Amino acid sequence: MITRAAILVLSLSLLSSCAELEKKLSGKTPPRVFVANESSNSVTVIDALTFKVIATVDPKNFSTHDLALSRDGTRLYATNLASGRLSVIDTKALETIASIYTGSRCHVVALTNDNRFAWVANIGDDTISIVDTDGFRIVGTLAVGKGPTGLTFSRDGSFAYVSNQGDKTVAVVDTASYQVIKTIPVGSNPHFLTLGPDGRIWGANSGGNDIYVIDPATQTKVATFEVGPNPQQIAFAYKGMVGPNAYVTVSGANHVAVVSINNTRMQVVERIPVGEKPNGILANTEGTRIYVGNEGSNNLHVIDTGTNALLATVPVGLKPIRVVMSRN
Repeated sequence: MITRAAILVLSLSLLSSCAELEKKLSGKTPPRVFVANESSNSVTVIDALTFKVIATVDPKNFSTHDLALSRDGTRLYATNLASGRLSVIDTKALETIASIYTGSRCHVVALTNDNRFAWVANIGDDTISIVDTDGFRIVGTLAVGKGPTGLTFSRDGSFAYVSNQGDKTVAVVDTASYQVIKTIPVGSNPHFLTLGPDGRIWGANSGGNDIYVIDPATQTKVATFEVGPNPQQIAFAYKGMVGPNAYVTVSGANHVAVVSINNTRMQVVERIPVGEKPNGILANTEGTRIYVGNEGSNNLHVIDTGTNALLATVPVGLKPIRVVMSRN
C-alpha cells in the first residue's frame, strides 16, 4: 500500500529530477555563490539553488580578501592581501589562469561598467592600480588617500569612490581624467562601498557603529545612521513587498541590521541573528534571499528575507570575507 508520505517523497524526487533535466536542456549553469576565504587562501564555490559546495578554488596566492565577477560570469577577480596580487579565475574550469602583482596589500577590486578594466586598491601603497582585463597587465596607477580599503563606481561609471581608512574619507575620482575631484569625510575606518539601487553610494565605518550615504549628484554625504558595533558590508533586498531595505552585517553584534532606506525616516526595522562576526553579504537578483559570510564561524548563512528563516548553513573556508554571485 502506498502511503501519502511515499507519494510526497516520489513527487519531490520527480520535481528535483525535472529541475535538473531543465538545467541540462537549457545549457545554462545555475547561479553560483563565490566566497573569499582570507585565512585559508581559497574561494569556495556554492550552487545557489541547492546550497551545496561545488568546488574550492586555489587562487595561488595568500590572504584572499575581495572578489569581483565579470558581467558575463566567466571571470572572477580575487585580491590577495599578503601577496599583493590579483588572481584571475576561470569560472567554467574553476581554476586560476593569471596572477598580477598590483601593489602592497591589495585589498579590494571593482570592475568598470564595461568590464575592460579592474581597479585594485593597494592599502600599503595608497594607490589604485588599473588592470587591463584582456591582457592582464597594469595600464595605470592613481594616488588616492591613505590606506584605500573600499571601491565602487557610480551607476553611469563617471566616478569612482574610494574609501580611505587612514584618512577617514572617501575620495571621488573622475574616471575620464583620473583625478581626485573631491574628498569627503565619513568616519572611523571606512571599508567596503556599495552602489545602492537608488544610485547612491553606501558605506560602513567598520571602526565605529554607523553607515553613511553619498549622493553622486552633489558629491556630498547626505545621510548617516547608527546600526551597531563594527558594521561591515551592505546589500539590498525586500521584505515581501516592502523595500528595498539595506541589510548591514554588524560584526560586533553577530546580526544583520535591516534598515529602511527612506530618506526622511531611516531606521532599523529588524535585526536578524547570524553567525559569528558576519562580514560579507549579498542579495539574489530578486531580493528575496541574502547570503551572509560569517568570518568567526567559517560558514555562509542563506536567509529568506520574507520570513527571516535560515534556509541553509554552508561550511566554507577560514575567515570568509567577501561573497558574490553569478547571475546566469
